[in-house]
Amino acid sequence: MTQDADATQTAAGRNVHVGDLAGVGLTGNSEVTITDSETLSADWGVLRALTFEHRHANGTTSVQRREVYDRGNGATVLLYDAERATVLLTRQFRLPVYVNGHSDGMLLETAAGLLDEDAPEDAIRREAEEETGRVIGDIEHVFDVYMSPGSVTEKLHFYAAEYLGAGDPTLHAGVLAEGEDIEVIELVFSDALALIGIGIVDAKTIMLLQWAALKGPFSG
Repeated sequence: MTQDADATQTAAGRNVHVGDLAGVGLTGNSEVTITDSETLSADWGVLRALTFEHRHANGTTSVQRREVYDRGNGATVLLYDAERATVLLTRQFRLPVYVNGHSDGMLLETAAGLLDEDAPEDAIRREAEEETGRVIGDIEHVFDVYMSPGSVTEKLHFYAAEYLGAGDPTLHAGVLAEGEDIEVIELVFSDALALIGIGIVDAKTIMLLQWAALKGPFSG
């Protein structure tokens, strides 16, 4: 069995280590044995090719090779004002959706970001302030989700938190040094729900809006 040669290499200076999720040596599933991990790229994230033996229910064993992309784990938060029945979203350019058919690549989203080495709650407090200009108080953990389990390792931690007041409707936020230019958008919650699948096509945002309607602050 082999692993990545350099477990300390990072992707583009970020805290995604080449050896962290190589997979060799995992014992949680007795029917799967990862036999080899090869690093194909370590730029923004880490792309690996994993080879594994899978023992099937019919008694046969197959050897498979799959590419796995590790961009680190992340967190997202739905910012809401229960009294005014509004939510605070962001709009920013997303290159992958632009090249895959989205008209202009500008997505309406909940505030989100990578954890790097922070705890999920600390990370989302940081990201919410950077992306919306709001310092959030009490925060509610909603659930944790693997967003694209067929090829991406990322686990996303979902939160909700209240914000107060309308704020500056023309606010642009984000970390300029990281190329971020984020427009802060306040929407009436019912209007945000109506945009699902039309003006809101981001998975994490849809999940949090539906949670808010079914079990969260607007479920009553």
